[in-house]
Amino acid sequence: MDISVKDLQEAISIRQQIDNLQRRLSSLLRGAPQRPTAPTAAPGRFFSPATRAKLAAAARARWARTRGTGAVAAPTKSAPTKRKGQLTPAGRRKLSQLMKARWAARRKAGGKQKPASRKKGVLTPAGRRRLSELMKARWAARRKAGSR
Repeated sequence: MDISVKDLQEAISIRQQIDNLQRRLSSLLRGAPQRPTAPTAAPGRFFSPATRAKLAAAARARWARTRGTGAVAAPTKSAPTKRKGQLTPAGRRKLSQLMKARWAARRKAGGKQKPASRKKGVLTPAGRRRLSELMKARWAARRKAGSR
């Protein structure tokens, strides 16, 4: 991008004119707050430097806790945080023993198992025979009605 000195001076002149016009407009509107002409970095929340420092320190403390490093002090709570949804080895053993007892009781009962589920859409030989007879009767009735 090759910009001459003359073009730069013209751009500065136009920028100054725009700023002067904005000042005049804001004075006409009885001191309405003037908007900055430069685009803002990102719309959203504004945090003071102190708040940003607190947030960064809290994030570093969280990361240190998850990594297990002792660089940052432990959380302010006196009790360590417990992981949710995890079985302890003792709980896993107890659950295993209960399941084994349940399976043993089912094996002992023997005859009280669920009946084997039938597949849907599969005809038994008796059902197939009956359907065949019904269809033959229907075809015979149609042939008889058509010959009249």
